[in-house]
Amino acid sequence: MNKKVRKIAVCCAVGSLALMGRAKTAYAAGEPVAGITVLINDISEDPKMNAEINNILHPIKKYGNMAIADVNNYVNIRSQANTNSKILGKLYSKGTATILEEEGDWLKIKSGSVTGYIKAEFLITGSKVYEMIEEVKTKLATVNANKLNIRTKADINSSILTQVPNGDKLKVIEESGEWIKVSTGNKVGYVSADYVDIKTDFQEAISIEEEQERIRLEKERQQKEESKAVSSLRQQIVNYAKQFIGNPYVWGGTSLTRGADCSGFTQSVFKKFGIYIPRTSRSQAGSGKRVSLDKIQPGDLIFYTKNGRINHVVIYIGNGKVLGAASKEEGIVIKNLNYRKPYKAVSYIN
Repeated sequence: MNKKVRKIAVCCAVGSLALMGRAKTAYAAGEPVAGITVLINDISEDPKMNAEINNILHPIKKYGNMAIADVNNYVNIRSQANTNSKILGKLYSKGTATILEEEGDWLKIKSGSVTGYIKAEFLITGSKVYEMIEEVKTKLATVNANKLNIRTKADINSSILTQVPNGDKLKVIEESGEWIKVSTGNKVGYVSADYVDIKTDFQEAISIEEEQERIRLEKERQQKEESKAVSSLRQQIVNYAKQFIGNPYVWGGTSLTRGADCSGFTQSVFKKFGIYIPRTSRSQAGSGKRVSLDKIQPGDLIFYTKNGRINHVVIYIGNGKVLGAASKEEGIVIKNLNYRKPYKAVSYIN
């Protein structure tokens, strides 16, 4: 067979394979183009011709046994080829899998750590796969630093949106020189290109155990972020209140500069942060969330009594210290928590 005829034969074989879509024998053998590979090896010693044919065959060699999830959300991967069998994992929309074999209307697949069965009607296979490769490819940025800042802008001086640990994978949205626009969870930001490794990947299935662990970690991460936000607010309240140290005490007053009494001071400080609390110390003690005195945090309110009745309130600022409008003689001052016996602690910070 001369070179031209052999080349035409290969191209015809390629076309036939693309039109056929799936081939049962291909899955069983694990070699989707074994026959064509034999033919191409016998074609020619001409490197140029072989290179041309290899370009034609490359996607079929690489993706011949690939399937793509054709669903709106996800499709279950089951332990057996029936809907009553155990769910092992999920393959999300446009996720990819390797087809191992056919079993009636089902395909046995492997994707990620999951091997199981998916009904064939929920998978794209054959020639349509080659058309969708670019669409389903995902660029991932793997963190190679111990901890990496994701910033709000492509600027080292911009604020930090969140931090991610070594090995974390971030979805690449856009590459622009020194900065990579990425997404993680529901956040979108920028990372330095120096601290990530970019590679093209395909979305794979997730096992039920992996999904449960992912949910747990995401919940834990959110709780930590919420805790940081609360800690930040507490410190902001303390820092703001400290600005008025030395200002006068005025009974019935609510002005942080011209004068306030103890509850007027706490009410006005919290109002600055959109936290509206009652006017008197007794009312403030009766609202909010009660906190054990051995678990108080900066920003909590501490109450003192006289003759069994609440008559004074201050803001706890940490390290055993409180800040408040003490008296006409002292004004707004810092004192030790135990300068009087604390009666109760309340938090208005969620």
